[in-house]
Amino acid sequence: MPSSRKNRSANAKDMLIGALLRVPAQAIHRRIIHDLNVAGFGELRLPHIAVLQFPGPDGVRPGVLAERAGMSKQAMNQLLGSLEGLGYIARSDTPDEGRARIVRFTRRGHAAYSKIHEILHEIEREWSAELGPARFAQLKELLCRVWNSRLIH
Repeated sequence: MPSSRKNRSANAKDMLIGALLRVPAQAIHRRIIHDLNVAGFGELRLPHIAVLQFPGPDGVRPGVLAERAGMSKQAMNQLLGSLEGLGYIARSDTPDEGRARIVRFTRRGHAAYSKIHEILHEIEREWSAELGPARFAQLKELLCRVWNSRLIH
């Protein structure tokens, strides 16, 4: 409906930066899961994004993944157990650090992660077409400046 889109746009002007960043991020996550499901990774669900998000889990300890995702180690280990049971990752002991565990992608995990990159490139093409290449480049540049600044670290 054009009128609901107009109302959404008018309200967006009053939204704070947290919502303006969160809402598109959530939409991207839903799109990633939908497109993964359609591409043959049907068992993946939205919570799995916490593990599969950039820069990915390959070669990383579960505690680091939990910290990245802002969740408890126990909750992360449940997600990892789910992904391990589905054949996307394997957890193993690190050879040089005793009881420490690391996460590795399986072949299926690498395929899903590669598909995520394809989906994200498609989303970027769509956003660039919607905003125009110059505006989209500016959006990315500004977000990179925030990423590299002290604002989020």
